[in-house]
Amino acid sequence: MKRSLTVLILVMVSLMLFAPSVFAEDAKAAGDSKLSYYGMAVLGCGLAIGLAALGTGIGMGHGLRGATEGTARNPGVSGKIMTTLIIGIAMIESLAIYALVVVLIVLYANPFKV
Repeated sequence: MKRSLTVLILVMVSLMLFAPSVFAEDAKAAGDSKLSYYGMAVLGCGLAIGLAALGTGIGMGHGLRGATEGTARNPGVSGKIMTTLIIGIAMIESLAIYALVVVLIVLYANPFKV
């Protein structure tokens, strides 16, 4: 079951990555290079922000798990653990915000402006 799910995910990702190149060739043949650029930019930005959200979510989950385990083992230091946890989660969240800023720059930058 796990192997078939992995294969299915890999097939879906490969289709998402290779399908735009087929449409980009049609756009180049028609002389519309702006459409192919913006199409690829949108797909790349969607993939980038998705991976950034996935990574930061996993990081926050690990941090929260460690903090709750530490508090369960020693409730007396829960204040220090909570402070460290909030600072760590804020730093992890800043990575997602940086990814969002880069995605917005790529989406709204106009390389065709002369």
